[in-house]
Amino acid sequence: MGIGLVDGRLGAPLQMVAAGVIRTPAGAPIHERLLGIDTQIAEWLDEYKPDAVAVERMFAQEGVRTIMGTAQAAGVAMVAAARRGLPVALHTPSEVKAAVTGDGRAQKEQVAAMVVRVLKLAEAPKPVDATDALALAICHVWRGGAADRIAEAMQRQGVSVDSGSVPLHRVRGRAKGSGFR
Repeated sequence: MGIGLVDGRLGAPLQMVAAGVIRTPAGAPIHERLLGIDTQIAEWLDEYKPDAVAVERMFAQEGVRTIMGTAQAAGVAMVAAARRGLPVALHTPSEVKAAVTGDGRAQKEQVAAMVVRVLKLAEAPKPVDATDALALAICHVWRGGAADRIAEAMQRQGVSVDSGSVPLHRVRGRAKGSGFR
């Protein structure tokens, strides 16, 4: 599972704070693997204190075993964020690709190249899951800021906004967004 953190806000340069992967023993029982993921995510959130968490929204176009494991890990990330009162947003792979490259069908290499360019890195973080998590965090900072403005405008007009319908992101001053893929 990739994990990445960027610092910045909409309209300002972004910086990579950290990127990596969460690993668990492949042969361990699922409950132990999920506990390991929870522990590592908790350490990450406690160390870096992001303002928001973005998680990749999964689709069932992959194998059932793959999608189940990925969905369970994503659920752990969302619960860890909820325990800390952090807003959580879900973004599809197409949304992330479109936000970062301008093309929702971009290849992984194109996404990686844009992550390097946007964050002014010498090279893409390894493994690719870490780069993908940074792309998700970038997407959330850029799209989360827009969602905040939409939600605020709707509330000013007296329209009730369901907290699950518009991903929120704190953009006052500099904000840190964390992505889990």
